[in-house]
Order: sequence, then C-alpha cells, then structure tokens
Amino acid sequence: MKALNILYAFLGGAIVGAGAAVLFAPEKGVELRERIVKILRRKGIRITDEEVDALVAELSGEEA
Repeated sequence: MKALNILYAFLGGAIVGAGAAVLFAPEKGVELRERIVKILRRKGIRITDEEVDALVAELSGEEA
C-alpha cells in the first residue's frame, strides 16, 4: 500500500513537471522572430528579415 502511494506521488509529479515544461518552454526561433516583427509593425516600425536577424544576433551577443 505504501509503495503504491509512492508510485502515485511519483507519477503525479512527473505529469505536473511535464505540463510545466510544455507551458514554460521557449518559443522556436522562427516563431519568436515573427512575433518580434508583428509587435514592431504594430508600433509603425517596418523591418526586414535581415534586420531582424541582425537584431537577434546583437541581442544574443553574436556578430551580425
């Protein structure tokens, strides 16, 4: 009986952990770039794909 309770606790924790991982996982790079462009366009800023790539490289500390 005690072993069964431990198993249920472990499985419950695994399910909660998997759900949290899905909810808090970072977006894919393509999706993030599209979101950046969408937000900037709403603010009236027009930006090309190359400019987004350069901006992401600069923000991540890489050379453009």
